[in-house]
Amino acid sequence: MATTIEEVVTRIPDWQTRSVTIVPLIGGLTNLNYRVEVDGTPYVVRVPGEKTDLLSINREHEYHNTLAAARAGVGATVVHHIPDLSVMVLEFINGPTMNGEQLRRPEMAPRIASSLRQLHTGPAFVNEFNMFRTMEFYLEIVRKHGMTVPSGYTEYIPVAGRIERALAARPLPLVPCNNDLMAENFIDDGTMLRLVDYEYSGNNDPCFELAHICNEADFGPELLEALCLAYFGRLDSAMVARTWLYYCMANLGWTLWGAIQHAVSEIAFDYWDWTMIKWRRLQDKVESHEFERWLKEVQRG
Repeated sequence: MATTIEEVVTRIPDWQTRSVTIVPLIGGLTNLNYRVEVDGTPYVVRVPGEKTDLLSINREHEYHNTLAAARAGVGATVVHHIPDLSVMVLEFINGPTMNGEQLRRPEMAPRIASSLRQLHTGPAFVNEFNMFRTMEFYLEIVRKHGMTVPSGYTEYIPVAGRIERALAARPLPLVPCNNDLMAENFIDDGTMLRLVDYEYSGNNDPCFELAHICNEADFGPELLEALCLAYFGRLDSAMVARTWLYYCMANLGWTLWGAIQHAVSEIAFDYWDWTMIKWRRLQDKVESHEFERWLKEVQRG
């Protein structure tokens, strides 16, 4: 049976004699999120969605990595943790939640890069995240349960191997990454962009992090290059190519994520439309004349 927010509230002794107000937060694609005010002090409570084990989410890893991100000064502080419910009560970060349009402003690239570097140079996470292995996990789930994927998807599966081999020629050191920085996971506290939601976190190639942001916030080539410049301190064609290849790989993997969510999630969201957006972005880049150049560029370094 799914955990309710009321059950969570009863599990926190400090809240039992206080005034508690609960307001649902919109925008979560995997979980149910709430703003809970306790005697006027706001917190964020994240209640896991149904069947998230099918999405390769490890809640113990998420908890430890959330603590590490907070120590790095970029994540939210964990106020309470209820392990058997996989529930965290988090600091409420005051400030606007970002959207794609806001992140696409030219002046935002240095701010995004600054927050990423703070996370990436912070305490190491307890696990690794590898989209190639995650995609294989998702593919097995889809096949096992007979879930629908976009027509023609299986023809693109070998693309993952080509990308992985090219990237492996000159690997980068792994750093602690969020790996799921959609625009809504950035919160502007007035001083810096804070980064939240560590469900898919793990030590990873930093270019995957850059690629995921560019994908989710719909960055074009100029903005992708601006983010690479701000992050690395120089415009390196190999790092730009590496980011574009991870952009392709992110869409290849998240297309399967969307197909699984379309089949199992009870959250009121059009997962199939989301899946098709990822699928079309993958096709657009893989079929472009630049794809082969990116494969060669990352191997030359």
